[in-house]
Amino acid sequence: MTQQLPRIGVLGGMGPLATADFFAKLVAATPAARDQDHFPVSIDSTPQIPDRVAAMEGRGEDPLPALLAAARRLVDAGCALIAMPCNTAHLWHDPLAAALPVPVLHIADAVAAQLGAARTVALMGTTATLRSRLYPQRIGGTREWIQPTEREMVEAVMPGVAEVKRYRVDEARALIVPVARRLAASGVDALVLGCTEIPIAVRQDDCAVPVIDATRALAEATIAAARRLAGGATS
Repeated sequence: MTQQLPRIGVLGGMGPLATADFFAKLVAATPAARDQDHFPVSIDSTPQIPDRVAAMEGRGEDPLPALLAAARRLVDAGCALIAMPCNTAHLWHDPLAAALPVPVLHIADAVAAQLGAARTVALMGTTATLRSRLYPQRIGGTREWIQPTEREMVEAVMPGVAEVKRYRVDEARALIVPVARRLAASGVDALVLGCTEIPIAVRQDDCAVPVIDATRALAEATIAAARRLAGGATS
């Protein structure tokens, strides 16, 4: 008889391709030999959630009500935990998590678990994620964080993220990979891809240092948390 497994909720749509990438990495992170070994997953992909960067910069609508509505749909669907594959949306993680009866995993915690002994870390993300210091504040410690220059953000990173949202991955790579390579060559111990669009454009073999894909880290943390809820087994 197949074990009853906890249902995973994915609060997605930010953007849709990043959500699809997260689901693929969720499947890859699951120790499974057959379909029935995988966790049941409900995905709420709502691209109409207000733009998180615009909201953080004071020029857009607050996304929290829409995030809460999507999360409550997942809870109503029977989800026992929720993952949110959007780094910038984690600026609203605390009020979102406080309003829900199930755990909402934090993407920076998942990345922190993979940083190991890295002391100098390059971080790529949206302007809102970087300016808010989401990762340094959440992770703490004495690590030094290196970020793209303002010019690189304006001319390459943010336009590259926009290209991924348009499903123009080759164009995104042409913009973002040179920035990733420069950061990787700047004497850092690791490079964190702290925007769920960026790992779609940047790969480990693009860089000479360990690349921590926040999407993959969150997927692995989600499966680990679901396995704990299931008692450590998936079949």
